[in-house]
Amino acid sequence: MTLGDKQRLFSLNLALLTVWAYENGFEVTQGDGYRDPRVFGDLGEKKGYGHKDSAHKMRLAHDLNLFKDGEYLSSTESHKPLGDYWKTLHPLNCWGGDFNDGNHYSMKHNGVM
Repeated sequence: MTLGDKQRLFSLNLALLTVWAYENGFEVTQGDGYRDPRVFGDLGEKKGYGHKDSAHKMRLAHDLNLFKDGEYLSSTESHKPLGDYWKTLHPLNCWGGDFNDGNHYSMKHNGVM
């Protein structure tokens, strides 16, 4: 699967996750998405905040801000229902809660999550 194939599938999966969240009593707003290499450096380069090997730099990661009943939920544990669902959408999907970044949803590409 090419990077472009994965980017399109990732976008679809992110939409499905958003719908699932609302159907299950949550609300989301968009957090950190694409990290432009002009600001954050090329893949493998540390520039600004974030990991040098970030899937955000490949358009394969997005952070979501989670709410329930108008209350912001910041803990990794509060994202667990979404993370569990996210990983059922595709075998390459990764949830940040598995590596201490609970609001992070990504798709693996060449070993990068």
